[in-house]
Amino acid sequence: MQQLVAKIVRNHLRRAAIAGGLEAAHLLGRAGLMGEARGLGAVFTLHHVRPRDRRDFDPNAHLEITPAFLEKTIVTLKRGGYRFVALEDLPACLASTDDRPFASFTLDDGYRNNLEWALPVFEQHAVPFTVFVTAGYVDRSHTLWWETLADLLSISRELRFDFGDGAVPLSSGTLVQKRAAFDRIALFIHSTDEASAVAALNRAALAQGIDPFAITERLTLDESGLRALIASPLASLGAHTISHRALARLDDDEACREIATSAARVAAITGRPPLTIAYPYGYGSTVSDRDHRLAADLGFTVAVTTEPGTLSADVNLHAVPRISLNGHFQSERYVAALASGIPFRLLQIP
Repeated sequence: MQQLVAKIVRNHLRRAAIAGGLEAAHLLGRAGLMGEARGLGAVFTLHHVRPRDRRDFDPNAHLEITPAFLEKTIVTLKRGGYRFVALEDLPACLASTDDRPFASFTLDDGYRNNLEWALPVFEQHAVPFTVFVTAGYVDRSHTLWWETLADLLSISRELRFDFGDGAVPLSSGTLVQKRAAFDRIALFIHSTDEASAVAALNRAALAQGIDPFAITERLTLDESGLRALIASPLASLGAHTISHRALARLDDDEACREIATSAARVAAITGRPPLTIAYPYGYGSTVSDRDHRLAADLGFTVAVTTEPGTLSADVNLHAVPRISLNGHFQSERYVAALASGIPFRLLQIP
């Protein structure tokens, strides 16, 4: 329980710190002090792009932005002199003598709304982008546990969940209880065998009449949808493993298999091996130096994390930082601040 409380406190403090850093960076920008700080460029992380559907319980709200905010982001970056490059062109871009800042857009997991809502915005502004494909979602063999858990808690006032020693009751009648239950189960998933924990969640969901595989079907693109997406010359696909498990917690053989098999699945759709990969989760304890080496050895030229930061000439191309377009901070005034990386440097957020 102490570990859970500490995690909740850290998340609240981190969100407050980012908000304060964004305001500080915005003021620096108004004072004309942003340009020198922004580095060579930035890679942006997105997940869902769709019109806002406000829900009382929405623990994944940070993973979605509206099409309007995506467009504001692109327009703001254009106004700031940014050029837009495909992620797989990052090595050449870093080696270029062109001193204009650049931006790359990436979208994780392969959601249907990337095709329906994000693509038209990118096409309107001629901006290239990369979608990272989780092969288990494409083939409907794996589930998105954070979406399953959100749906389950939304409908339940109490549920039973097996944390490894038999099912125990969890109260989920109030928003506070739902949030606490979400955090407790998420912490369990990240602190034990992930596949077994997700299987336990799927069983709990099925007991409440929720089909986790139907959620995968509803939310993510299948092969035909991905082929429709890459019919646009602006779109490219990258690998995102098979099961979306944290690679650092897998042994060498399994981690290698997750990456290599994912690359082969993307190649079967596009006709060529992908040059880019996003590590699932992509932060701290979920990615290791071994995973960086695996990505390099398996032929990827660029591998991205979710560690926040801008790009420098000496960036590790197999541990590239990204800046999240976060659903909690959908304000035009924050776009340049995010792109600068100043909030993260000022506050030394891990």
